[in-house]
Amino acid sequence: MAFLDEIEAALAGNAGLQRVLDMTIEELKAESGTIHLLEQDGVLHLKAASGIPDVVLEVVQTIPVGKGMAGLAVERGKPVNVCNLQTDTSGDVRPGARKTGMEGAIVAPVMAAGKPVGALGVANREERTFTEEEIGLLMEVGRRIAG
Repeated sequence: MAFLDEIEAALAGNAGLQRVLDMTIEELKAESGTIHLLEQDGVLHLKAASGIPDVVLEVVQTIPVGKGMAGLAVERGKPVNVCNLQTDTSGDVRPGARKTGMEGAIVAPVMAAGKPVGALGVANREERTFTEEEIGLLMEVGRRIAG
């Protein structure tokens, strides 16, 4: 079964977003990840996480649009891709992100009808630049999450 078909099956069944995140992390050979969705309050709420230290999990339960990589991906409507969280100087990385111990990270907006409704991110312990193909796959998983 192709990866995207497996994502569809997980979303159609009761496997839920945690299973989708775990499958995406595995497919992209990443080591951690999160899924946040926008709620009525206009804030991103954590719906699934894997490989995130507890000290960071507490901070990322809710994320304002425009803050951190997830908030920026939603605000911009396009992926935020960082080769090394630890040394990044773009301003896209919040100081708390460094506490993950990760380096290479990407967060893609979850898009529904052309509008961002959430964020899907994955990261690795080593420096990594995600390819256009990987970015496209992450965006497609986001579209499937949005339904």
